[in-house]
Amino acid sequence: MNTKTRLLTVVAGLAAASIALTGCLFTFIPDGGEGTSQPTSSASPDAEGVAPELLPYYTQTVDWSPCTGSDECAKVEAPLDWNDPGGRAISLSIIRHAATGSSQGSLLVNPGGPGASGVELIRDSLDYAVGDELSKHYDVIGFDPRGVGGSTAVKCFDAKQMDAFLFDIPSAPRGTAAWRTEVLDSAKSFAQACEKNSDGILPYITTEFAARDMDLLRAVLGDKKLNYLGYSYGTFLGATYANLYPEKVGKFVLDGALDPSTSSIDVSVTQAVGFESALRAYMASCLKTRGCPFAGSVDDAMADLGALLAKVDRSPLRNNDGRMLGADAMVTSIVAALYSQDSWQYLTQSLAGIAKGDPGIAFQLADFYFNRVDGKYQDNSQEAFTAYNCMDYPDDTTDAQIAAAQKTLKEKAPTIAPYWSVDIDGCESWPAEATGVREQIHAAGAGPILVIGTTNDPATPYAWAQSLAKQLDSGILITRVGEGHTGFNKGNSCVDDAVNDYFVDGTVPDGDIRCEG
Repeated sequence: MNTKTRLLTVVAGLAAASIALTGCLFTFIPDGGEGTSQPTSSASPDAEGVAPELLPYYTQTVDWSPCTGSDECAKVEAPLDWNDPGGRAISLSIIRHAATGSSQGSLLVNPGGPGASGVELIRDSLDYAVGDELSKHYDVIGFDPRGVGGSTAVKCFDAKQMDAFLFDIPSAPRGTAAWRTEVLDSAKSFAQACEKNSDGILPYITTEFAARDMDLLRAVLGDKKLNYLGYSYGTFLGATYANLYPEKVGKFVLDGALDPSTSSIDVSVTQAVGFESALRAYMASCLKTRGCPFAGSVDDAMADLGALLAKVDRSPLRNNDGRMLGADAMVTSIVAALYSQDSWQYLTQSLAGIAKGDPGIAFQLADFYFNRVDGKYQDNSQEAFTAYNCMDYPDDTTDAQIAAAQKTLKEKAPTIAPYWSVDIDGCESWPAEATGVREQIHAAGAGPILVIGTTNDPATPYAWAQSLAKQLDSGILITRVGEGHTGFNKGNSCVDDAVNDYFVDGTVPDGDIRCEG
């Protein structure tokens, strides 16, 4: 038995492996090179206390240029290896939306992933990312972490190869030795392509180094302390920063929290249970609406959905572009829609279509999750996702842990369990050894840090927010009672007021807050 279970994305050929869908904020709606930035920025770099070998990086200035609308974009250099800063440099892509009012400084924003582009988030979805109050009082900074998007990036497959990797269905029956071999061979081919095409950067695509990059950005932007809003995986990135630089923590909000002490197999099981819970909440809502393809009780409907998944697993459905929808791609489409309650209506349309033999909406959902438009992938988020997870999570899972995880999946996530295997290591062939350590983060000495958790968040379950808030010496938990991924700027005035008052006025809650409705 393979005893090395780590994190991989939900894909057709690879959905058998564990997954960490800790990614970006989204609601489904149907249908650069390296170099030195040589500055003319109004901000003065803050290099106080920086080691001499890092001064060339910390004292660079930012050469902003107009990019989209009133926004400005730039590249900043960072050391590829923070343990050897005299070596090769990489570039980090950033975007700035200047405060519409009196600026209180910079606010860095990360949308999660790992692998999501902060530049794209601020460029395309500023209001969704931060809202009016924060964009009025802060210069909002989106950044692509190392390995991502416009920064020095991980590169693996072209679009045709990525389609095969994400959507091709193994020829062998699920769960057989031949099926396992096909899945692992696919992962091996992907890893080899990443090593070949990423120009030696894979060992350095880690959350620790990305957090160190954030301190560099803080300095060159001229801020004494870092103000930060991180979503989903961005909470782990922010907590890592706070642990490394507690004295540099300004106002920090971590929304949709990960538990940094949780092992990969526990992440996988907890998320499976979370998505099963969200799926049951969706089903209760669906059964009350016209057009719902299910009937009876929630248990009846979940059993019928399980039967539909099994049918698609036996007999995949052909899309009009030739792709085949198997059970793994169907699970991907379901998961994509469960990130936001606003997407539930499209999940209903998708499942109704599948029941009639039409996988069109399901593929639209899956494509939206993978940021695939007209057959082309708009970013490298899947490559970066794998690179970070393979480096951040050690492969130390035991046979006993796998057996216990499989038992929990069958008991607590029976609909998803057949397509959510925890006994295959998608990172087995990764060309760099994991350097991450799963442990609690306390960030001793940091100022107050707000941690937001949503009670039925499927991607980052509420228990993780509770755990992170408890771990952090200065953590304060804000609970949003409701559905969907993340809690700020989702229409809950209790959550929004607490976050805005904290960022704008410096008002720190007296204690944990629970926000109903």
